[in-house]
Amino acid sequence: MLGAIGLDERHESAYRALVSVGAADVPDLARRLALGEQDTERALRRLERHGLAAQSSGRPGRWVAAPPGVALGALLTRQRHELEQAELTAALLAEAYRAAAAEPSVHDLVEVVTGAAAVSQRFLQIQLGATDEVCALVTGTPVAVTGVDNDAEEQAAARGVRYRVVLERAVLDQPDGVTELTAALGRDEQVRVVDEVPTKLVVADGSLALVPLTVRSAEPAALVVHASGLLELLSGLFESVWRQALPLRLGERGVTEEGPDGPDATDLEILSLLLAGLTDASVAKQLGVGLRTVQRRVRRLMELAGVTTRLQLGWHAHERGWVSRER
Repeated sequence: MLGAIGLDERHESAYRALVSVGAADVPDLARRLALGEQDTERALRRLERHGLAAQSSGRPGRWVAAPPGVALGALLTRQRHELEQAELTAALLAEAYRAAAAEPSVHDLVEVVTGAAAVSQRFLQIQLGATDEVCALVTGTPVAVTGVDNDAEEQAAARGVRYRVVLERAVLDQPDGVTELTAALGRDEQVRVVDEVPTKLVVADGSLALVPLTVRSAEPAALVVHASGLLELLSGLFESVWRQALPLRLGERGVTEEGPDGPDATDLEILSLLLAGLTDASVAKQLGVGLRTVQRRVRRLMELAGVTTRLQLGWHAHERGWVSRER
């Protein structure tokens, strides 16, 4: 937990032990940590350099812990300052990079990455740099990277990044396909399946995309596409495939596909009330259901209609005759 301020597991354990007893000599602390006395003393010296421990002035040979609120607070403040300086330096370097370009060129918008290691690294960076959403099309034929990287995916998901993934059905036939899919669904990721996807693709935050290149040489290659008309085209491609794909979910018997069912009676009731001008909360109260249930059903209806706004949903509901059905 304290690795962010420069302490490894051993030093953190030593500090925790010292805090729990208040003061201790090296042999006593070594027994508590199950370490040798030399290793324990080195750990204490490291804590001393960080201002987290000090030798007792009244009782030679004993060490005392610095108050965590004061000592750790100072280290955290210094760490924040260093991060702010690093961010400032990164911003200045980015500005210098942009200023160094003599004139805008296609290379500012499209980057060619060659080699399996380079493609894999760029793929990882795109996921770790995402802050909002990662969209991916995954084929059954790996090109430098096999799919959405599990470690990067877990880290991004832990930061609140949403994942929408469309799998080619052949992916489920791969040895670890179902295992990885089950893990992804367990992280509340949205996963769908189609018989075939047009290309492997990853789009992060709608501002950066990676798409493999089909080349005759043995070396894999990929395009990294920045904000441009090409990126909008790739994002549109993903959304088109996403709308046609069938959702996957975890059931009692493992991973199952959800059929393209239409709205049920409750969905139609919710639609009618919303079109009458009621708020989500009013609809929930009227029908005696939870607010989240109403919002979840509305999201599902938007997915069924292939729309992204409620205004579009209302139009599609009339076009498809949903709100005119007899209940």
